[in-house]
Amino acid sequence: MATQVSEASQQDALAGWSLPAWTYRDPEFFALELDRVFRPSWQVVCHESDVPAAGDWHTLDYCGESVIAVRGNDSQLRAFTNVCRHRGSRIVDGSQGCAKKLVCPYHAWTYELDGRLSGVPDSASYPTLDRAKAGLAPVEMEVWRGFVFVRLENDGGPSVAEMMAPYEAMVAPYRFGELKALGRVTLRPREVNWKNVGDNYSDGLHIPVAHPGLTRLFGKSYGIEAQRHVDRMWGDMIDRDSTNWSERMYQRLLPPAEHLPPERQRHWLYFKLWPNVAFDIFPDQVDFMQWLPVSPTTSLIREISYVLPDDRREMRAARYLNWRINRQVNAEDTALINRVQQGMESRSFSMGPLSEKEVCLRHFCARIRELIPEARLEQQPAHGWSRT
Repeated sequence: MATQVSEASQQDALAGWSLPAWTYRDPEFFALELDRVFRPSWQVVCHESDVPAAGDWHTLDYCGESVIAVRGNDSQLRAFTNVCRHRGSRIVDGSQGCAKKLVCPYHAWTYELDGRLSGVPDSASYPTLDRAKAGLAPVEMEVWRGFVFVRLENDGGPSVAEMMAPYEAMVAPYRFGELKALGRVTLRPREVNWKNVGDNYSDGLHIPVAHPGLTRLFGKSYGIEAQRHVDRMWGDMIDRDSTNWSERMYQRLLPPAEHLPPERQRHWLYFKLWPNVAFDIFPDQVDFMQWLPVSPTTSLIREISYVLPDDRREMRAARYLNWRINRQVNAEDTALINRVQQGMESRSFSMGPLSEKEVCLRHFCARIRELIPEARLEQQPAHGWSRT
């Protein structure tokens, strides 16, 4: 397995150690993560192709907020909090829809698709109302290669394009901007802290131990590396037929992708953007995954596949087989992260030593310690520590 790291972090005495177990279950630490890690981070709402027409909208709920991305009559995409400016009611329900106007179901305050407040029943009875200031609250948005990102707060951190700058040439051939959804968003609750999902995603050492299917497909080619804002993982399919039916048929049926260079025809590529957004990039499709924090010990995995138009029977078969292969991988990962979360409840475990090959996990731990210095404490501090 190949490993690379872009920045030396070995000077820190804790560089060779994991985060302490208490940070994976403590409510006060979790609250600080929401404020310092998630509110300033970029999160994916949807792809531009999911909201093609005026009035089309998608929502994303996280950090106690509901964000709506909506296409206006001027064809522009905008993002707002899904909150009426009258009494704070949620305006739209569900994950997606289409509307000519956004109308609050509580008192029928009405907003245009560009967020302007345009209708208030009995408006003369509101002496303090200033319509110009009572439009929907905007949320910062960035469209990167067709994917619609939002962030709740701007702490001066980089744009998505700046985060992915080291890999733009690598991503370009996959034509992200032309992708279309294959199915709908799937939501999968997990009884684990969000960090356990991400730790597992970027961990290369468990591949030959816990994922026999990936090992049959990749052999020893699986590699990982860590940049400041992005982890990359990769593997090349070996020529030898797998003993597993789904994997063997995928190897045989996967047709050439004319838009990809020769070295990408049998290449699987993974990116994790800080702190919790992932793209699994295959020759046949692109899977998006995002693990959202719900509580100190629960998370919600949000995922969907995107594809380029291709009616070939071999491509349809390859996509189905891809799903079968990765469904098994996901089941294996779910069992693993559950075991880790359960083990972290033990008083016998605090921090674990990290291999020099665990470059992504080392880098992640260092960033969390930067943002929340109390993560350097091996033992859980007394209740109320975050308020002192």
